[in-house]
Parts: sequence; structure tokens; C-alpha cells
Amino acid sequence: MDLIRHLECFAAVAEESHFGRAAERLGMAQPPLSQRIQRLERELGVRLFERTSRQVTITKAGTLLLAEARELLARSEALMATARRIRDGESGLLRAALPPDIAGETVAAILADFARLHPGVELELRELTTTQQLAQFASHDLDAGLIHHPCDVSGLELGPVLRREVGVLLPRDAPQARLDAVPLAALSPYDLILFHRAAAPALHDDVLTTCARNGYTPAAVRHGQGASFIRGLILSANAVAFSPRDAHPAHTADRDPDLVWRPLAGAPLSWRLSVAWPRGRSDTAVSTFAEAATRALRETSAVSTELPPRPLHLRPAAEYWL
Repeated sequence: MDLIRHLECFAAVAEESHFGRAAERLGMAQPPLSQRIQRLERELGVRLFERTSRQVTITKAGTLLLAEARELLARSEALMATARRIRDGESGLLRAALPPDIAGETVAAILADFARLHPGVELELRELTTTQQLAQFASHDLDAGLIHHPCDVSGLELGPVLRREVGVLLPRDAPQARLDAVPLAALSPYDLILFHRAAAPALHDDVLTTCARNGYTPAAVRHGQGASFIRGLILSANAVAFSPRDAHPAHTADRDPDLVWRPLAGAPLSWRLSVAWPRGRSDTAVSTFAEAATRALRETSAVSTELPPRPLHLRPAAEYWL
């Protein structure tokens, strides 16, 4: 039995005191309405109305149950309204992710902007690499994320692609630190510190291929991601690291007595990012997160907007020089 529909019929007859008017109000014929009331009476085990040829009178039992029925109807409507808000992205939980290299100021700006625009939605923000985000998209455990290109974006929709210029972190006393812009080939004496390939395989390979094409083939590639760990490697292991200016203490490195950040000559490297979400999941919560993340990156990072990302053409591993 559709209890909610039967209770709607009960309330309508009680308020109209007439089966014909109640049926008209409910948009149904009178005989089915009478049948619903009779079935509800059988289910409840009480008589709700006294019927005569001229009038319908609610019984004492019906009067006592009417308040409960109205409360259930109100709760049902509230439930459906909440479900509609969740469906439309206006309430509930949004599971979103950012890569580890996003600056703290950017994270804070995203959280504040999203809370201001969507106070009814809880934003569960995770720190995940691009590979981890793609896996969670595939398992339906993530609603939106900020990913690095190139990567396989099949099954995803994308926001604007933002380009962050990448420079190099050097020991302050390195000869290359005296240059206004450092050619990649000038880094040949140094090992390279790079994020683990598993974090973003296509981007990792793209970086190394670009280095090789521009005359820089490091003797060793060391892996690191935390700012303190990378700083230690730069200062003790004859190594350099690539970084956007805002993502590492290179604008603290401007105040760091031991490190310095310099742009790369000709800007051959950049991190390209965009917000991504599963295809077809374009509700207001996702849209708000995409807008907040894009706005935060533009306001807290040196980014520029690109055309939509180029298609990813994965090459056989043998084609990579590493």
C-alpha cells in the first residue's frame, strides 16, 4: 500500500467533508478515492469516517489520527525537498580533491569561497595525486577534483585549463642562480628532483622528454614532494627541482638564505590543470567547486587560461628516454 498517497486521500476527505470535492481536489475519480479510504481503514483497523447519503463525518478515531497523518505528510514533503536539493547539488556532501602541490593559500581560498556560495553543502576536501583522483572517479568515490594534464580524461568533463609557469629551485650560490632566466641545458650538472611517476605518469614522462629535447638529461632523477624534503635534497645532493613560484618556498625562497627560484628561459615547462568531474554530474555543487577552484588559482597563483586540453596520446614506454 502507498501509505503517503492513502494519507493524502484521508486528509483531503477530512478537510472537505465530501468525497466528490476531495476527489476533484486530488485529481482522481470518486470511486477509487472511496476504495483508498476503505483500504486505509482496514490497514489501520479503525473506522475513519461515518458515511451517509448526504454527508461524510470524521470519527473520533479519525480526528485523533488526522494530526499524525498531517505530520507524516509534512515529513514526507520535507524528505522529498531535501532529496531534490541533494540531486540538484544544493545540499549534502561534495567529495572533492586537490593535488599535493597546491599552495595553502589556494586551499584556504577554495574552502572559504565554497562555504560562502554553498553553505548547505559539506565540502570534503582530499589531497590526492592525479592518478589517485582518476582511480576514485572510476570507483565513484569522488565527485570533483583538480587534475594535472596530460592524463586520460575519458568519462570526465573539464573546466577551463589553467597554465602555471614552472621555474627551477636552485642553491642560492649556484652559478645558474645569477641568471635572470635559466636555460634547461644549463642544469646539466645537477640531478633532478621530481614527483613520483605513479602520481601522474604522463606528466612525469612529458617533463623528462621536454628536458631531453632542451639539452638537459640529468644523471639521476630523485623523487620527492614535500617542501622540506625537496629543500634538503637541493642543499645536500647537488640537485634542482621544478616548481611554480607559488607552490614552494621560492617566494619564501626569496627570503631563504640558501635557495632561490628562477624562471626557465623560454618557459618550456608548465603545469596545466583543470577541475574535472564525472560526465553527466553537472549539478550546482560541482559547478560551484569548479568556479571556486578556478577563481582561487587565478587570485593566489600565477596562472593563465588555455584552450581545452589537447587529446592525450599515450606513447609506448620504449619511446621515453628515461
